[in-house]
Amino acid sequence: MTPTPAPAPAPTPVPTGRLLRTADGVGLVLTRGFALPVEEVWAALTESARTALWFGPWEGDCGPGTTARVRLLFEEETPWTELRVEACEAPTRLVVTTVDEAGSWRLELKLSGTSGDGTGAGADATELTSVQHLSTEEGVGEIGPGWEYYLDKLRASLDGGPQPVFEDYYPAQKAYFEDLTAE
Repeated sequence: MTPTPAPAPAPTPVPTGRLLRTADGVGLVLTRGFALPVEEVWAALTESARTALWFGPWEGDCGPGTTARVRLLFEEETPWTELRVEACEAPTRLVVTTVDEAGSWRLELKLSGTSGDGTGAGADATELTSVQHLSTEEGVGEIGPGWEYYLDKLRASLDGGPQPVFEDYYPAQKAYFEDLTAE
C-alpha cells in the first residue's frame, strides 16, 4: 500500500505593497485586480452590507464632507471609529480619513475599469489602487500587512474564495514592509 502524501501547505500570501514619495510624506500603495465591472467593486467599497464582509459595516450619512461611523470587525475588540468622507467620485475614487486613539489615517481608493467589448473576446475588469497616506515610514511594517489582509478579504468577498487568515500576513510580511524604501 502506498502512503498518502501529506497535503501541501497553503501558500503564504505574497506582499505587493510599495512606497511612493508624496508632497506630505509617503504613500503606501497596494493594487488588486478583479474580473468584475468597476460598479461591482465600487459597491463592495461603499455599501455597508458589503463592507461588512471584508472590513466592517458603517452607519450614518456618507458623502463628501460627511462623517460616518465604521465598525472594524476584524480588529481586536471590534471598535467603532469615525470615518470622514473627503472625496466620493462614484465609481472611481473614494478618499476617507479616520481618527481614533491610534491617530489619523488618510486612505485613497481609486478604481479603473475596462468593459467587455461585446464580442465575447473581452471581459469586464477592474483595478483597485489603495493608497494609505502617511507622514513618515514609521509603522509601515504593521500597516502594510494589515492592508494586504484586508484587500485579500475584499477579494474573497467578491469571488467567494477562501477567507484569508491574518496570521499568514503578520508578522510574516513585517520585514518586507520595513525594508521598503520610498521611490
